[in-house]
Amino acid sequence: MTAELLIESMQALADREKAKFLQRFFKTGKGQYAEGDIFWGIRVPETRQVAKAYCNLPLSEIERVLANSVHEVRLCGLLILIEQFKKSCETDRKTIVDCYLSNTQYINNWDLVDLSCYQILGNYLMDKPRGILYRLAKSENLWEQRIAIVSTWAFIRHREFEDTLAISEMLLDHPHDLIHKAVGWMLRELSKRDEALMLHFIETHYVKIPRTALRYAIEKLPEEQRKAILQGQFL
Repeated sequence: MTAELLIESMQALADREKAKFLQRFFKTGKGQYAEGDIFWGIRVPETRQVAKAYCNLPLSEIERVLANSVHEVRLCGLLILIEQFKKSCETDRKTIVDCYLSNTQYINNWDLVDLSCYQILGNYLMDKPRGILYRLAKSENLWEQRIAIVSTWAFIRHREFEDTLAISEMLLDHPHDLIHKAVGWMLRELSKRDEALMLHFIETHYVKIPRTALRYAIEKLPEEQRKAILQGQFL
């Protein structure tokens, strides 16, 4: 198995019209957050099928896949990494995480981040120090910052909320909407387990929390409660 064969398999699935839509949807135009990214118009289920066929691709070849200029090819590489991580021993998991962290420059759109980071980095850190997430949150790279907050979804699922709240607070002043959405999303996930804690956080930081993050965080609350919170009214 080689990266070249995987890429050939992906290219055979290309759909030019779908690619045009995806390039608009994922904001690849000049000055947009994914400027210059290339799409082949491959559906995610098809990409998953290719990833399944190449699930035993060596890590050195996966790195070549991750470095490819085509978005769906990089997605395929991440899907393979996720599956290999799930089946690996602790030593191999560390190698996979090191590979992931060494290639964050290629994990450069929100879908690539959101699909992979909590399943690889988040799950790996469940029983380990989590300083890397705080370093990523301080990065100048938008996608590394999103990795930092979305990785905490793994902790939330185990009712561990401290890192989500701490990293959310670090990112409240962030200028980009994609970080606001990620923070709000993680606060909403936290709220499913501890609504009172989420409400306490947004009340404490109400003046600073971006409106987008706030709306995402309270999205599942009853309408009247949402309206009151948006007006700064807490019970």
